[in-house]
Amino acid sequence: MTTTVSAYAAPSAKAPFEKITVTRRDLAPTDVLIDIKFAGICHSDIHTVRDEWGAASYPLVPGHEIAGLVAEVGSAVTKHAVGDRVGVGCMVDSCRECVNCKAGEEQYCLAGNVGTYGSLVDGEVTQGGYSQAIVVDEAFVLGIPEGIELDAAAPLLCAGITLYSPLKHWGAGPGKRVAIIGLGGLGHMGVKIAHALGAEVSVLSQSLKKQEDGLRLGADHFFATSDPATFEQLAGSFDLIVNTVSADLDMDAYLGLLALDGTLVQVGAPEQPMPVAAFSLIPNRRSLAGSMIGGIAQTQEMLDFCAQHGLGSEIEVISADQIDEAYERVVASDVRYRFVIDVATIT
Repeated sequence: MTTTVSAYAAPSAKAPFEKITVTRRDLAPTDVLIDIKFAGICHSDIHTVRDEWGAASYPLVPGHEIAGLVAEVGSAVTKHAVGDRVGVGCMVDSCRECVNCKAGEEQYCLAGNVGTYGSLVDGEVTQGGYSQAIVVDEAFVLGIPEGIELDAAAPLLCAGITLYSPLKHWGAGPGKRVAIIGLGGLGHMGVKIAHALGAEVSVLSQSLKKQEDGLRLGADHFFATSDPATFEQLAGSFDLIVNTVSADLDMDAYLGLLALDGTLVQVGAPEQPMPVAAFSLIPNRRSLAGSMIGGIAQTQEMLDFCAQHGLGSEIEVISADQIDEAYERVVASDVRYRFVIDVATIT
């Protein structure tokens, strides 16, 4: 039967969040009904809600870092059972037929994957995890292993996989020198994961104010990028740099930190174009690349890896009526390192 649940939605780009009700679809044979326990706040939620990326539809319930328990399953579900600890990330479907989907890279679906919120499906806009429950096809539901608390697991469904995917794709591991630009919601997971993979990890942060945290989380080195000497000292030092920030950076300066065949991977999404000089790439055969979350199989691999290594996000749990304040604090970089909504406070 159709389920109506309470949720927190943005009524427009500039209005405060307000409580609404949303209708979740009847369970199809392969659907899973999830009682949401925790929902992470991602910076992309803020960009979308504030219409900074364009084409937002309102009212909008954000949230694609979802952790909860299975409440009900469809008649043909085989992967999940009532009571299972599960998660949902940034997508809830894809075409499943294109070459990318068949390769397990649903995030790059050629028809466009279906976002957990803000996507148009059969004339309805998908609504996300700032809500009491959600219905998702079992193919896009992840199992959260024992060993990770649900609140600390929620941000892994976006922040965790956003860093795990490029670190794995570009071979972070023993003998590799990896730098993470920015120690925020994304960056702190990059440090944890790169360290667990066995790489030599450096943090490139604007200042040294988070140095103690960075070293505690697994970084071997911590550098302040506001100091011009940093770029001279580290020239040609890294095999892989992952840029997690959405600020406008001097990309030529950062590309100069790459060693022979090094790659700088962009996972943060600045609003403005990033100018790059050809001669920042040509010497040392450097590459500039991008990466977007991971496929479902790799996301499950990431969750299992994090459980094996005891990794979860560093979080501050908030109530639903604190969402607007949390957004302002995220924009001001005043969180260490991820806000997570306690969905029990949505009543």
